[in-house]
Amino acid sequence: MTEDLRDKLGAQHLPLRDQVLAALRTAIINGDYLPGERLTEDRLAEDFGVSRNPVREALRVAEAEGFVVILPRRGAVVASPSSGTIADMFAVRERLEALAARLAAERATAADVAALRNLLDQGREATQRQDLRRVAELNSALHLRILQISGNPWLSSIAKALYLHVQWVFRLGAAERAPHSWAEHIQLVDAIESGDGDRAERAALAHLDAASAAAYENAEGGYGAR
Repeated sequence: MTEDLRDKLGAQHLPLRDQVLAALRTAIINGDYLPGERLTEDRLAEDFGVSRNPVREALRVAEAEGFVVILPRRGAVVASPSSGTIADMFAVRERLEALAARLAAERATAADVAALRNLLDQGREATQRQDLRRVAELNSALHLRILQISGNPWLSSIAKALYLHVQWVFRLGAAERAPHSWAEHIQLVDAIESGDGDRAERAALAHLDAASAAAYENAEGGYGAR
């Protein structure tokens, strides 16, 4: 991870703090840094090949975004998504994704459905390989593509920040959740292809009910190594 991060950071044309922040988010979302894990400035500076100043600035932003918690005398630790955080996230997802599924069913072209089917195929293959990082990426990609197909730009705009956390929460429980999730995704895409908005909305809500239940269970059980 460290060598790849260093190579990527040096090639980007962003303020160094923003580069460190993006790399830190990615490492947390992908499970390289697990909930409750301590993140010292020295360690992150070494991991990312930078000085401590941009690390300190990035940690403050990551705390505001909910990815880390800065504790007195202990410093920064990776946050553990709480039941309350998950409830808030799924309350928004239920509104966004139910509407997006309905609109997508009404507006999807054959090419749109083919693109969703391709993501389903990739997700199934990644699940079979137990490539949980890739599964989490594809989970977000599928939902974001449905939001795009809905044709409502406000939905996609609102979802951008949300889906960083969606991918993170999904990744934390992906070992148990992934096979069930992709079966539900197939039903959702089938409903969108049918052109029936009511059916698509029901499929989206059923999927979110199952996903939220799994996320709650994972949060209540604590987040261990994956």
